[in-house]
Amino acid sequence: MLKFFDRRQEENVAPAPAADLASFLEGFSIEVMPRTAAKVENFRDLLPSGTRVYIAHIEGTPIDDMVATAKRLSGDGFEVMPHIPARLIRDAAELETWVGRYREEAGVDQALLLAGGAAQPAGDLTSSIDMMETGVFERHAFRRLHVAGHPEGNRDIDPDGSSTRTDEALAWKQAWAERTGCAMAITTQFAFDAKPIIGWAEHLAGQGIRLPIHVGVAGPAKLQTLIKYAMACGVGPSIKVLQRRALDMRKLLMPYEPDEVVAALAAYKSEHPQSLIDKVHLFPLGGIKASAEWAAERGGAREERVAAE
Repeated sequence: MLKFFDRRQEENVAPAPAADLASFLEGFSIEVMPRTAAKVENFRDLLPSGTRVYIAHIEGTPIDDMVATAKRLSGDGFEVMPHIPARLIRDAAELETWVGRYREEAGVDQALLLAGGAAQPAGDLTSSIDMMETGVFERHAFRRLHVAGHPEGNRDIDPDGSSTRTDEALAWKQAWAERTGCAMAITTQFAFDAKPIIGWAEHLAGQGIRLPIHVGVAGPAKLQTLIKYAMACGVGPSIKVLQRRALDMRKLLMPYEPDEVVAALAAYKSEHPQSLIDKVHLFPLGGIKASAEWAAERGGAREERVAAE
């Protein structure tokens, strides 16, 4: 656990009033994969117009499927943000091809840049910084890039449990965004407790980071499903929230819903409007429909929604 979490671990974060919760959910984003998107007959029946939809690029997914999904969603009126994982790309020339196809075939001008989870890189690109240094995104006039954030730490980057290298990388990316004029935000791994997220956001602000944070939240799902994904994705100490729930037989068979963590974040944001914590990004681990309906029921899908930022 990172040291800057400690102070907040002892604090209680009060739940948010319904109005604050609805305001915080306004402009939420959601994530799909090409194979799951193919099962959705009409996204416009599920999501408000203009919703930002990330397209996860899992190892083994053909770029043709990624571009086709992006084209479909863009044509339906959504803000499309494909993942671009460095470790799945052979070289700068292939990156140029991918980005060019997204731009020309699907009208996409934004992306989430990731190192990617492949054990061995396909080539000489191993990080989001490597990709940004190629100049590809400026050449194709991408107006917005998001980068990954890890509120509970990332030992692949900082093996000592600190946040030294991740902080330095975020500072570099912020400077790049300011230099190029590209809008940038941080999209985080999902977590199940608001306190480490809040502590991390305060830490970043103290380090001079000004990038908005789009907090990753796991949507409604079976508890067993969430625990499986949490372990596979390296979720940190907040997985204890799920483990405690699993010990309660009354809750074990009930679907998990992220009301507690989102309400706590909404309350904090209402009390600290200057916070970097800005929006909610839903990981629909229990299905796109379940996550979209959960957000809509809590006010996050008004017809007159604020444009995604």
